[in-house]
Parts: sequence; C-alpha cells; structure tokens
Amino acid sequence: MTLPHWSYVAMLVFCLVGTLPLVPAFRLQVLRQPRRLLLTVLLAGTPFLLWDLYATHAGHWWFDEEQTLPWRVAGLPLEEISFFVVIPVVAVLTLEGVRAARRGVRPGSGRRREDAR
Repeated sequence: MTLPHWSYVAMLVFCLVGTLPLVPAFRLQVLRQPRRLLLTVLLAGTPFLLWDLYATHAGHWWFDEEQTLPWRVAGLPLEEISFFVVIPVVAVLTLEGVRAARRGVRPGSGRRREDAR
C-alpha cells in the first residue's frame, strides 16, 4: 500500500494523540464513563453515518479506492466509519479540557490556579 491509503488513518490518529494527553493533564473523567461516551458517539455519529450511507449508495459521492484502505463495511471505507467515532470522542475530550481549564484546574496538578499560590 502507498502512503495515500494511510493519510486518513494518520489524521484520525493525530486527532487522538493530540487530545488524549488532556485526560491525565486535567484529570478528566471522560474515559471512566464509557456508557456516557458511547451514548455521545452514537448520538453524534449515527445521523452522519446514515446520511453518508445514503449519499454513497445513491451515487452522490464515492470514495476513491486508491486513497482509502481496502476494507469496507456496508460500502463505506473503515476509516470513514472510524471518523464518526473518533471525532465525537475528540470533541468531548476537548470540551472537558476547556471546562477544566475554565474552572481553573492547572494541567498536571489537578489543582485550581488560586489554590497553587
């Protein structure tokens, strides 16, 4: 396989690698609530996945086989389906990281800024 096959996978990995450090840095509890996270992924990703399936099967667009991995589920490339899982997770991690920072939690310590003075 050539590099173009992996470019979308690399993008998803970079999204996760860029946001997963927020979990220990701000002591986020997001990953300790798997049902809540799964519900978020299902509610956020399912409508877009269904729309993607419809548009693909109706011929409105397609996925270039030379630029995607060969594995397909219901006609969609595996990395396209992964997108609808990874992006909601990244969004939740980012949102919770920003909320922690706005509460004054300092990265790495779990303490508030005013408590550290």
